[in-house]
Amino acid sequence: MGSSGGRHFGVAGSARPLAGLAMVVAIVAVVALAVYLFQGNYRDTAGVTVISERAGLVMNPDAKVKMRGVQVGTVESVAHRADGTAAIELAIDKDQLDLIPGNVGVDIASSTVFGAKSVMLTAPADPSAEHLREGQVLQGDRVMVEINTVFQQLVSVLNKVDPAKLNETLGAISTAFSGRGEQFGQSLTELNSLLAEWEPSLDNLSRDLELTAPVAGAYGDAAQDLLRTLQNTITLSDGIVDEQQNLDAFLVSAIGLADVGNDVLGSNRQAVSEVLGLLAPTTDLLKEYAPALNCALEGMNYIRLQPPQMDPGVLVNVAFTLGIERYRYPANLPKVAAKGGPQCMGLPYIGFGNRSKYLVTDTGANPWQYGNQGILLNSDGLKQMLFGPLDGPPRNTAQIGQPG
Repeated sequence: MGSSGGRHFGVAGSARPLAGLAMVVAIVAVVALAVYLFQGNYRDTAGVTVISERAGLVMNPDAKVKMRGVQVGTVESVAHRADGTAAIELAIDKDQLDLIPGNVGVDIASSTVFGAKSVMLTAPADPSAEHLREGQVLQGDRVMVEINTVFQQLVSVLNKVDPAKLNETLGAISTAFSGRGEQFGQSLTELNSLLAEWEPSLDNLSRDLELTAPVAGAYGDAAQDLLRTLQNTITLSDGIVDEQQNLDAFLVSAIGLADVGNDVLGSNRQAVSEVLGLLAPTTDLLKEYAPALNCALEGMNYIRLQPPQMDPGVLVNVAFTLGIERYRYPANLPKVAAKGGPQCMGLPYIGFGNRSKYLVTDTGANPWQYGNQGILLNSDGLKQMLFGPLDGPPRNTAQIGQPG
């Protein structure tokens, strides 16, 4: 059988409408996805509130929230509060919360005075250990000045200005500058030269201005003391004025004394120099034996601080010493400039019932050089002990041989 002409609406005929419908659906899906992505509905965000003095003229939802130039979120809404401030709700990306410190600062700024506002998160000088969290409330630090604010302030100033007086002022300024352009230009040239000379010192001037605040604070803290000092100075000045005659007399006497002293010292300069030179060995010796002198003085002070005696007088510790040799000649001749060094020998406190040790030096005498510990008989001393003092010197005074 032969096929008849015309269209066929079988399987092949329905493919094209289905393909067209699929294309339309795909286009709609792409557009919807683009709109969805553009609106940012896919982002996982956390809500943060900023309380600011004002939000600015052009602060719209979806405004960018940046930190260090990187967008970290958007503005969801701006609401006016009853106290006149603005509450700005931010949507911060949750994956950025851990990178933002909790004490972050907030500035509302724009690229120009007419541009749209954005929220700038500023890193603090001392970042906190805690990061920004969902639901946290931040305080806005600064809002960029806008052109309407400038005009508002300008209008406020112009409302306070009297046009007639302003006209007179401008007329006076015009009269003052009329015909003086050359002088004014010369003044500007000289000012420019002066500023050029100052320019190298601007760093030092800036440093001085920075230090002015702590210096002024220090003077402020010391103001009471400074005022008290000035008051005491005034009192001292009044005292000097009241005692002016006595002060004059004192100065005249001091001048006379200086003249006399100059005459005395000048005429005896050589003798004074010799005396000071002769005193040097004595002072050196005193310096060497200063520790021993200090021990003696401390011992005397210790005795001074003891409880008072029952009977007035001087307390002396006296005891018989056994086994002491008599003076022998010439072995026991006194020696000048003997050396022994400073020795305290138990001072300043020897202790009750004790006696200080004997210091053996090269003084020419040593009572214990023969080791006598018992009673050493001395016939002359024994006779004086039994019969009292005898006339004349003791026998064998020269100590030639054995005593007796």
